[in-house]
Amino acid sequence: MEPVSSRPPRARAGSGSGSGSERTVQITDTDRAVLAFAAEHRFIIAAQIAALLGVSERTAGERLRRLSDAGHLRRHKELHRGPRWHQITRAGLRAIDSDLPAPRGFDLATHRHDTGLAWLMLTARAGRFGALAGVISERRMRSYDGRAADRSERFGVRLGGVGPGGRDRLHYPDLVIVTQTGHRVAFELELSTKEVQRRERILAGYAADRRIDAVVYLVESPWVGRAIERSARRMSISDLVRVQRVSMASGVSADGPARARIAARQRAAHVTKRERDR
Repeated sequence: MEPVSSRPPRARAGSGSGSGSERTVQITDTDRAVLAFAAEHRFIIAAQIAALLGVSERTAGERLRRLSDAGHLRRHKELHRGPRWHQITRAGLRAIDSDLPAPRGFDLATHRHDTGLAWLMLTARAGRFGALAGVISERRMRSYDGRAADRSERFGVRLGGVGPGGRDRLHYPDLVIVTQTGHRVAFELELSTKEVQRRERILAGYAADRRIDAVVYLVESPWVGRAIERSARRMSISDLVRVQRVSMASGVSADGPARARIAARQRAAHVTKRERDR
């Protein structure tokens, strides 16, 4: 599987605005870092870029506005009292030579989860889960798998059976981290419970995947965590599955402030490679 680097790709001068006209725009290394982060997610908000760059939210917002005016980002505000969302455009992806596709449109049904994933990546990059060799987003995994010819090299966890068009039925973690010791940890941000059969099908896929050394479920609700733990015990894979509480500020919803944070209550990436009697 390809090595993963958190270093933003080298960029050429960006071009293009939302109107379709092409124009040369100079972007800085900091702009490239912002665009590289935006490329990994469905959308981003100013508070996340403030955390990424170590600047004020106002300063981050001004940079996002400039990148939007240049056509590298698309900004919109779907929620009346929530923060303004920014999505990378095709022009923004071209500006950093990214091979990722443009993200699909804003989805109100999943906006809180999607916002949480960006915070989760920032949390991992900040070292809250230990020293890492790589952090891989779901968008990155899906994009890579769409081009991978060898099934064994795909990131997707096989669930058995076939899906639409006869393709393998796959599940993608919300995030994968690779520790400095080479262990691979899958993260699932579980803000609501799944139907038991679906949850246990996913857990069975993880249990059968020799590439995954641990699965960390991050939950807000204790009852969601208990449901996962019950399934893991029933399937005799409690050594593989970790459940950890997280706190997410209400800023990712319409009735909260513009700030949000996701913080694990304990370090999640200290794993020992699974012992397998095979």
